[in-house]
Amino acid sequence: MDTMVLARELAALGRLDNENSTESVLRGLTNAVAAGVPGCSGGSAEQWQGERVLVASSHSELISLVEGERELGVGPSVEARRTGNPVSAPDLLREPRWPEYAGLAVGWGVRSVLALPIRVDPVVLVVVLYAVRPGVLPGHDAHALAGMLTEQVRVAMANLWDFEQVRTDAAQMQEALAGRAIIDQAKGIIMKSSGCSAEAAFEELRRISQHHQIKVADLAKLLVEEHSSNNN
Repeated sequence: MDTMVLARELAALGRLDNENSTESVLRGLTNAVAAGVPGCSGGSAEQWQGERVLVASSHSELISLVEGERELGVGPSVEARRTGNPVSAPDLLREPRWPEYAGLAVGWGVRSVLALPIRVDPVVLVVVLYAVRPGVLPGHDAHALAGMLTEQVRVAMANLWDFEQVRTDAAQMQEALAGRAIIDQAKGIIMKSSGCSAEAAFEELRRISQHHQIKVADLAKLLVEEHSSNNN
């Protein structure tokens, strides 16, 4: 199997921007295998964390096939997730293991399937390649392909999780700064009305917040809004 095109497509997964999400990375993965694996007509990716699952695909109709397989409880992706091994079905018209799934897939125009499980702790991905012709997917190279995907996906997911953590930290910092600003405004209102110090104003805010079991920042916001409304 020529891996040059696939390697180029997979490398793009690691390049992140503000629009990236787990779903967009999974969708990029399915597009990469569809474009880079000879004979592959489309792909799907399931990210499992416990019993929670996120699904993406290169073609929208494949989502229906993935969901149909999950409802049946049998099929290549179910088996790949259960066993942790690649599962190949070179010709679904001659596939005895899952006749119901085979009928469903053929009805969607799929003739061959290759399911590859990828563990990226704390999640498990199942990447499935679909072909409209029998015997064209690289079943004999399944482990090599799975290894290649695992390496690139681990990098992409690690980058994404780090990126999301940075965004979360930035949002929390912005929220904290906004909360501090509103608290300073509330302290100013108390200081002006009572002639107390900034420290005493904050202690008064904290005392009232504890009495009413409300966050200091939320109490400060209410005080500022009430003060603004009274002045208007």
